[in-house]
Amino acid sequence: MHIVFEKRNSVSRKAILLVPTVSFLVSLILTGILLIIFKTNPFTTYSSMFIGAFGSWTNFTETLVKAIPLMLTGVGVGLAFKLRFWNIGAEGQLVFGGVAATWVALFWSPFLPSWLVLPTALVMGSLAGGLWAGIPAVLKVGLKVDETLVSLMLNYVAILLAQGLYYGAWIDPKGMGFPGTKLFPKAAWLPRFSGRAHIGLFIALILGVIMWLVLNRTRWGFEIKMVGQNPRAARVMGVKIGKSIITAILISGAFSGLAGSFEVTAISHRLQQGLSLGYGYTAIIVAWMAQLNPIASLFVAVLMAGLLVGGDQVQMMMGLPSAMGIVLEGMILFPMLAGSLFTDYRLKFITKSRSREAAV
Repeated sequence: MHIVFEKRNSVSRKAILLVPTVSFLVSLILTGILLIIFKTNPFTTYSSMFIGAFGSWTNFTETLVKAIPLMLTGVGVGLAFKLRFWNIGAEGQLVFGGVAATWVALFWSPFLPSWLVLPTALVMGSLAGGLWAGIPAVLKVGLKVDETLVSLMLNYVAILLAQGLYYGAWIDPKGMGFPGTKLFPKAAWLPRFSGRAHIGLFIALILGVIMWLVLNRTRWGFEIKMVGQNPRAARVMGVKIGKSIITAILISGAFSGLAGSFEVTAISHRLQQGLSLGYGYTAIIVAWMAQLNPIASLFVAVLMAGLLVGGDQVQMMMGLPSAMGIVLEGMILFPMLAGSLFTDYRLKFITKSRSREAAV
């Protein structure tokens, strides 16, 4: 007897809900075993993490601060993954979007009406993120270059570019050597509604719903799914695959660029060290946990943000290593990736007798 993976003819809603749930429970069990190895009570740790992320309104607003970029990058990465385009460059697209928004806030604001500064900064940040994502897309379509490596390497280019600016050309001359630009004018500040939580939350929620509607209620969304699932059939049906890929990846990058714009206009009010915090990489986990569903990505982003904030809390209260939060993310990612396999495939047991009958 041997075991093979057989592709499902269709994926049931039960499997879509059950597989991520079981995978998440498995990740909690695996993490619990790791915590026991560190001689730490898993239940106490999980309780402290929950309280640290959701135990008070102040804590919850900090969770929302981290959830907003995860929402946008998660939806953007999920769109790319639907095309089987492995966009690993959301981190660089976020950073490049932050750089573009900073450029507008610092150098365009003297020439623009005050009411136009913030919208222009956000739009330019989105365009910059889209263009940064467009580089691997064009190389993929035009030259068949692997997008995984290109998008990953572009992350470091964007991060080093930003560092070169806030350490050098754009450094605040009155900052006493502190790496960062001068503060943005108030016209370039995105309003907050509680603590550091800002109205970018509502923009992210609206965009997530719009993306779901586009993917599930429009012809273009149907074409995107077709290109991802069966490129040959899409080509036969007259879909321009190259155009679809480039368009979708530009939009994917624009979501990440907008997230970077929010970070500099709502949180730091300047370009400085700390813009690259790994949101683009965590977005990969968000997209897979959400099964590439834009609306589900919004809720998963809050969960992942809670892990990040709660992980910091556990580190301070229980003395766990600072890398424990990253370890928790990895412990979630691997069961989720394994679980996604069982969403599309099922195990089939083949006995020797059945194999002989098939041969006859």
